[in-house]
Amino acid sequence: MSNDDHYGGGDVGGTGQTRTRLPDSPSDPYGTPRRTPRASRGLVTVVGVVVLLVAAIAFANQSSDSPGGNTSSDKPPTTTSTAPTGTSPVTTKTAGIPKGFAHDEQGAQSAAANYTAALGSDSMFKKDTRHALVDGIYAPDTAARMKGPQDEAYSAAFLAKLGLDANGNPPQGSTFVTRAVPIGTRVESYTPTGAKIAVWYTGLIGMAGAKSTDPVRTLWKTWTFELSWIGEDWKVVDDTQQDGPAPVPGDVPVSTSDDMSKAIKEFGGFTYAR
Repeated sequence: MSNDDHYGGGDVGGTGQTRTRLPDSPSDPYGTPRRTPRASRGLVTVVGVVVLLVAAIAFANQSSDSPGGNTSSDKPPTTTSTAPTGTSPVTTKTAGIPKGFAHDEQGAQSAAANYTAALGSDSMFKKDTRHALVDGIYAPDTAARMKGPQDEAYSAAFLAKLGLDANGNPPQGSTFVTRAVPIGTRVESYTPTGAKIAVWYTGLIGMAGAKSTDPVRTLWKTWTFELSWIGEDWKVVDDTQQDGPAPVPGDVPVSTSDDMSKAIKEFGGFTYAR
């Protein structure tokens, strides 16, 4: 099976019938891939996780309500539905991933937001750190099914399309950029044993560097997680993505590759959201 079979319509993982296709329009590099009906829950989970990977493939194939109210000390400020909310963050981590989320609705939202940030990081492009993320985020049986197909997907040939070497490292003088930044969360459903949480996020992906032909671009998506309460924490058992909502692009001038590289190095990504 060729490398293109994995990303242009071939079987994901080599055994199922679910297929992930690139968007039909070349003007939509981050279009949502089409899927055929599900063959199995485990296989669909794998497809869900590699949606961001498919976005990266599409990219690689191209050349080119504020808080209000009185803020005085004797009266707390009022907030709107879009204002940041939440209690104190968790204090423990595993493989850099926050853990020990509260066993309540807000804890499920916090878990989903943090999992979005982790799965959208450059750690997914290196085998050891990818396995650590998958083990820390997904239910044990789900994680076990995902690793093999993911290792095949993040092949040396695919990494080369993004300008990375076989170990997921960028060339000297360049900075590989991939981040997912949660904007907000929505509770689709919640019970003490399971929850479905949608995370609206913006993302960055591309290569910043003087010799890069693939500049860093933005994407807007909604990542929906099905979570189960397992082993005193929330774990992902399934996930899907869709495009948008996307705002109107602003009129801020595009930064130079040097400015973008500096920003990525100087501004650390968040490890805790909400």
